[in-house]
Amino acid sequence: MTAMTLQAMSGNRFLCGVGPSGPQVVEGWHGVPFGKPMLRTREYIAIIRQILERKAPLEFHGEHYQIPYTGPGATGLGKPLRSIIHGNPDLKIYTAAIAPAGLRTAGEVADGTLPIFMSPERPEAIVGPVREGIAKGGGGKTLADFDLAPYVRVSMGEDLAACRDAIRPQLALYIGGMGARSKNFYNDLIRRLGYEAAAANIQDHFLAGRRKEAEAAVPDALIDEISLVGPKERIRDRLQAWKELGRDHRVGSLVLTGATPEALRVVAEAVL
Repeated sequence: MTAMTLQAMSGNRFLCGVGPSGPQVVEGWHGVPFGKPMLRTREYIAIIRQILERKAPLEFHGEHYQIPYTGPGATGLGKPLRSIIHGNPDLKIYTAAIAPAGLRTAGEVADGTLPIFMSPERPEAIVGPVREGIAKGGGGKTLADFDLAPYVRVSMGEDLAACRDAIRPQLALYIGGMGARSKNFYNDLIRRLGYEAAAANIQDHFLAGRRKEAEAAVPDALIDEISLVGPKERIRDRLQAWKELGRDHRVGSLVLTGATPEALRVVAEAVL
């Protein structure tokens, strides 16, 4: 209901984002089993699409979701219902995926995905699994029909070192501390981008409580690859690598984070 309301209020510009999160959050915060996150994502998206189509009252019988619910504790009064709000079936659904399985699922059942890190030098770490999912989904869908929209951090200024340092804390947090040592999807992605030793070092420092050391262990090269940092001219030059990916739809959108109005103008002038 919330998604359909926002869709109507925005004139169909609303994008619906879903993601299964990780075991620390799902079990530690929401209090439910982590279970099978990809299956749960598939079922959830299928339910949303069925609600929006309004072809019939909602019925869904999956492993994670049973609608109407008839399991333990059910009153027996549940019945299939149809939304009184007429949503638009063209609602775009994005996932927040970075692990290969999640990216494949996104390519198969979603309209786009929002990877938190991506490198133009190593795009296949993200694009490869998405392509596999698109192929599995069939129906003539291609990368041109899918919005691969990575987050790209922006820190513009004449002092390149200071710009990099502004980004280090967040990278150290995700690579080092967003997940258990044995299950950190962000750390795994950085390893797939070719920074295995740095990923291990950052995680060791962070989990030992040495945050400053973890930040210092984030390589300049990694920051430069996945971010836009430094003077205007440097950012303009760096955008050429992203534009090249856009030519064959290996990137659809860039989600710029931390950008000032001036930085947004620089990026817009360079890519539009």
